[in-house]
Amino acid sequence: MSHSPPLPTAVLGFSVLIFSMGIGRFVFTPLLPVMQAEGLLSISEAGALASVHFVGYAMGALLGVGLTAAPRATLVGSLLGVGLSTLAMGATESYVLWVVARWLAGVCSALILVVVSTHFVRRLAEAGRPDLKGLVFAGVGAGTALTGLVMLVFMANGISSTVGWITFGIAALAATVFVFRLSNSELFAAAENNRAHSVGSGAQAWRIILPYGVMGAGYVIPATYLPVMAQQSISSPLIFGWGWPIFGIAAAISTLLSARMHRVYTNRQIWVFSQLVMAAGLLLPAIAPNIATVTASAIFVGGTFMVVTMAGLNEAHRMAGDGNAQRLVAMMTAAFALGQIAGPAIAGWMYDSSGSFSVPLIAATALLSASLLPMMLNRGEKKIRHAK
Repeated sequence: MSHSPPLPTAVLGFSVLIFSMGIGRFVFTPLLPVMQAEGLLSISEAGALASVHFVGYAMGALLGVGLTAAPRATLVGSLLGVGLSTLAMGATESYVLWVVARWLAGVCSALILVVVSTHFVRRLAEAGRPDLKGLVFAGVGAGTALTGLVMLVFMANGISSTVGWITFGIAALAATVFVFRLSNSELFAAAENNRAHSVGSGAQAWRIILPYGVMGAGYVIPATYLPVMAQQSISSPLIFGWGWPIFGIAAAISTLLSARMHRVYTNRQIWVFSQLVMAAGLLLPAIAPNIATVTASAIFVGGTFMVVTMAGLNEAHRMAGDGNAQRLVAMMTAAFALGQIAGPAIAGWMYDSSGSFSVPLIAATALLSASLLPMMLNRGEKKIRHAK
């Protein structure tokens, strides 16, 4: 049994996700309007670049299915990869090199999430403090809000996207040193009963893998294009620039509140309700595109995508067991990534064809709702048996 204190463990996980997800995963979104204004990217090119990033994310998640490398080395090495790939985005204007850099950031971000979602979550469960998982995953929203606020300041002062990429790259490299110094082998020690198990009951697993993957395709449209959608409604960066920080703040607050929800409702009840709220958040700007509905979308989607993520990961741990959830978590993360690959590219293509985000937003709303049916029809949340 690990003796890692639960609160420092949660704070370290929170800090890791601030930089790995806030920078490695999401920083492209608030930088996109600046890169567009500089004439560096079109909407369809941005969508393709985002999809390449998610290809890397999927590959990282698939690597996590059978991850045998030392978790601490994986975590530190992946943070280093996030920092270097982010710096590379500011060091060149070559689209080919951007593709490589965003792909690498995707691989590294997924590996970090798999490590955090298994080892950190397991340590908190062993310490009797599963409620601190909300603090850990609040790092995603906090990182998103932080990068959004920094970019708001940069846009207000006319600072280039190159400076933005380099600034965030240096921050990620500094975080790598921080995590290397503060993490310890005890945190990543194997659980006493952590033998190789099969997730078992494929039909049961796919009832949660499928909607989790569709959620990746649905939420990623505003997660990629929200600042652009806001900019189309109002040109001032001091107004449209708040869309992404609001998205992140909603995500951070929602993860802290979700612990209370889990005391009353099941993982699947929270998941279904939150995903339906997310669908509504996509539908609003599709029906009436303006700054008010885009802001509502930021709150609805930002305030639910991490709640769904946490409910999904909790369900994976419940079904497979805390010590044996890595495979199922990685499979879900891979499905999520596959959804993210399709979302930005298809939405960008639809936008170029129609001149509006309404069509992809309506299509994503329908998919988000329909994908919940297999899970809703299977009301018995029985634990998956492990293969012996």
